[in-house]
Amino acid sequence: MGRAEARRAQQQRGARKAPRGSEGKSTGKSTGKKKRSGIRRFLNWKTILGTVLGGLLLLVLGAVVLYFLVDKPDPNKNATLQSNTYKYSDGSVMARTGAMNREILPIDKIPEDVRTAFIAIENKSFYKDSGVDVMGVARGLFNTVTGRGKAGGSTITQQYVKNYYLTQDQSATRKLRELVISIKVDQSTDKNEILAGYLNTNFYGRNAYGIQAAAQAYYGVDADKLTLEQGAYLAAVIQAPSQYDWATAGPNGKRLVMIRFNAVLDNMVEMGKLDQAKRATLKFQEPIKPKPLPGMDGQKGYLVQAAKKELGKQGIKDADITAGGWTITLNVDKKKQAALEKAVQDELESKLDRKDTKERPQDQSVQAGATSVDAKTGAIVAMYGGVGLTEKAESNALRTDYQPGSTFKPVVLATALETGAKTQDGRPITPNALYDGTSKRPVVGSATAFAPQNQDDINYGDPMLTVQEATNSSVNSVYAQMIVDAKPEKVKETALALGMTDRDGWPADRPAMSLGTMSANTVEMAGVYATFGSHGKKVTPTIVKKAEHADAAFKPVNPIGAQVLTSETADTVTKVLTGVVEDGSGKAVRSSAYEAAGKTGTTESNVAAWFTGYTPELVTVVAMFGEDPNTHNQVTLTGTAGKGRAGGSSFPAQIWQAYTLAALKGQTTGQFDLSDAEMGTPPAPTRSPSPSSSQAITPTPSTSGTRPTGTPDPSGSSGKPTPPTKNPTPPTKNPTPPTKDPTPPTKDPTPPLFPPNPNAQQR
Repeated sequence: MGRAEARRAQQQRGARKAPRGSEGKSTGKSTGKKKRSGIRRFLNWKTILGTVLGGLLLLVLGAVVLYFLVDKPDPNKNATLQSNTYKYSDGSVMARTGAMNREILPIDKIPEDVRTAFIAIENKSFYKDSGVDVMGVARGLFNTVTGRGKAGGSTITQQYVKNYYLTQDQSATRKLRELVISIKVDQSTDKNEILAGYLNTNFYGRNAYGIQAAAQAYYGVDADKLTLEQGAYLAAVIQAPSQYDWATAGPNGKRLVMIRFNAVLDNMVEMGKLDQAKRATLKFQEPIKPKPLPGMDGQKGYLVQAAKKELGKQGIKDADITAGGWTITLNVDKKKQAALEKAVQDELESKLDRKDTKERPQDQSVQAGATSVDAKTGAIVAMYGGVGLTEKAESNALRTDYQPGSTFKPVVLATALETGAKTQDGRPITPNALYDGTSKRPVVGSATAFAPQNQDDINYGDPMLTVQEATNSSVNSVYAQMIVDAKPEKVKETALALGMTDRDGWPADRPAMSLGTMSANTVEMAGVYATFGSHGKKVTPTIVKKAEHADAAFKPVNPIGAQVLTSETADTVTKVLTGVVEDGSGKAVRSSAYEAAGKTGTTESNVAAWFTGYTPELVTVVAMFGEDPNTHNQVTLTGTAGKGRAGGSSFPAQIWQAYTLAALKGQTTGQFDLSDAEMGTPPAPTRSPSPSSSQAITPTPSTSGTRPTGTPDPSGSSGKPTPPTKNPTPPTKNPTPPTKDPTPPTKDPTPPLFPPNPNAQQR
């Protein structure tokens, strides 16, 4: 083959390889340009750049539209829910109530290094950023859309927005709203306010919402007492509370939380917020074991009831309290509260058989209530409401459906002294004034006929006895006449001034009021007797020491009020009541450990029994009520613990003494200052006996109010025994007492601890 032929063959082969439709097909020449086919014709740099810029523009426009369309919503329903925290007087937590265990704190109640610990692990640029992490959001959205897990990369502001305004769902829509709202919040809200909201809304595990609840749950302290190490652990634990709780975490959980714990501290060093040398000394502080939330068990529920009632009287509505967020500190002393509960258990409950309904039916009906008040401040330091809320829903300390009985008699005496009242024959009423103590003696000077029976129908005196002696033995006939002499309406005025409440059924114009036939509760009666002990300044017992809420102001009322009795009247009543303890129905509480004044009270049919007593340090009222557990009707206490009549000198007095001894243990007790007491002119030393169809009794007189040494002098001045005469003066109708020496006592007037008569009258 020649050269020409070879060239022609090569050209033919090149022509066969050329694409169809190629230019130069006929000539065998190429133009040098190739056309792109399909999608490649559109993928040039201009198209790509335009698409990117257009997309960014759309995103910007979309963001602008979202910014103006999405408003900052109201907080979600759980964001502001808080528990109420009730504390003892020493600040220790007594109980928490409410749907959510949270107490919202202002930022200044959270230590600065604890705040920094959270910033160090969650959002180091918190104080510099605009509230969002765009790359973190993009990453989170991508993960959510592609199903690769939960969205992440949120700033502290975004987490706050999620907790406070939104929900915990992981949708892309929620994430976009979170982004927009976070920007708006960052622009309108101070950074420290955002940080406080974040710390208060986080869930930390152990049913703790917010930093305060977490501090209590993990370390048993308030948030303002957290150390840096403790704060670092709480900052670490929020990422996975159930996995990182040291008390329940497995080896891997402990390893992971320790990594975060150390990262918190290392990041603080990196941020310049922690010195490296100090960092080297910081050690992990193991949290305490989980505890159940303090609840309403035992007496706690009753104490909460009392606090809420008191707050209600001062204008705090129950709905406001139910909404939560209150920190309520009570005046209740933890040790005294325990002493009162133990006294009731030891002196009453341990002696009852509440299961034996056949042999011990009365035991099923016994209810006890008590209130103890600091004599100087008016603070309620202990209260007993009953066996528990599940068995008894309302506190026996606050109930007002029973009468106070003869514990009301000192109010009658106080009125007579304060108003300068006189007996029917014109003699000033004083502790040394003489009255007729004949049982069923009709009162004189009243439009309403009344002739009360003394306990066990006993005639006291001969027939005359002093007011002191009548108070010692709680003589009904004497006090029925005294209230007539002092005017029942005046007595009611005094009772209300002392703190009792005017309820339906108060017999204001009847002499029967002298026997305590109105209703009262243990708090009111504690206030009455505390006023006697405070030299006549009104004492209003208060259980709330302080109540704090971020959105409400509360200032407790001062328990010590104005002068409602002269010091002379109040001190005279106290001196008379010391005689009741030394020589009368209150002898069961006598002790060398303290000086006490008090009065027993037992209502008609023995449906209630009271002992109200006070020392210079404490005023305590103990009451028992007979209540049918099925019908809730009032029933007798006679037969309690398998014994006879249960009067004020029985279980109530025993509880009072056991509690008072325990409450005052270890402290130096004082003596009453009764320098203003005025006992009046002593009676002539001889009285005439009075024949009676009933049993007659002459009580041992005592007007001194001091502890007895031999037979006290009726004058109450020297305390020396007066020798009796062998020749008593014959009976006389003249009410003025004879002048000869008195007949010596013939019988101890103090009733036995459990007299057998179930029909005894008020005492």
